[in-house]
Amino acid sequence: MNKQIFLLILVFFSACMSSFGQKIGYIDTEYITSKMPEYQKAQEDIEKLTTKWVKEISEKNEEVAKLEKAYRAEEVLLTEEMRQQRLRTIADKDKEVKELQNRVFGLNGELFKKKQEIMRPILDQIVKATEKIVKLKRLDFIFDKASDSLVMIYTNPTHDYTDYVMEELGISVEQLKEKEKEEQNNAKEEPAGNSKAKTNKKN
Repeated sequence: MNKQIFLLILVFFSACMSSFGQKIGYIDTEYITSKMPEYQKAQEDIEKLTTKWVKEISEKNEEVAKLEKAYRAEEVLLTEEMRQQRLRTIADKDKEVKELQNRVFGLNGELFKKKQEIMRPILDQIVKATEKIVKLKRLDFIFDKASDSLVMIYTNPTHDYTDYVMEELGISVEQLKEKEKEEQNNAKEEPAGNSKAKTNKKN
């Protein structure tokens, strides 16, 4: 999101909230992380992983290219059966490379998962620090200036009207809570029940 647009939205939101006696603020996680030594280390780890995977895929692509070059050079000397076999081998190798590339760099691929895994402890630190500041400054809402959208880092639970909306839609919140509680109790009792069943079976 454009920073100027973000600030305009924040000012508007702040004006609305102030009329209800609520306090809001924002942080810039991009700036914060750039100053954290842990973040620098995380970036280095991600870069090493990326380089490793790029090299692996590049080597496999070179292997396919060599097979194709060898096939073109020997094609006239091969029987039809041998040509088909070589072409199948090349196609399989090429497919293998594309699958690896998609598995690593595709949507929700290995690189994406690794980034999340490496960054999670850092983001957890920021969230914990934010919660302390929220309590100290008595804030109700905290936004992230660095986000592409207007993301809330913290919200005061007293301003959560989810249950009211659900009731308006005819969804019984109390029944849902009772059902969840019952399922949790059943899950706790199940191991004991299984143990008893196994004992009876032995007998």
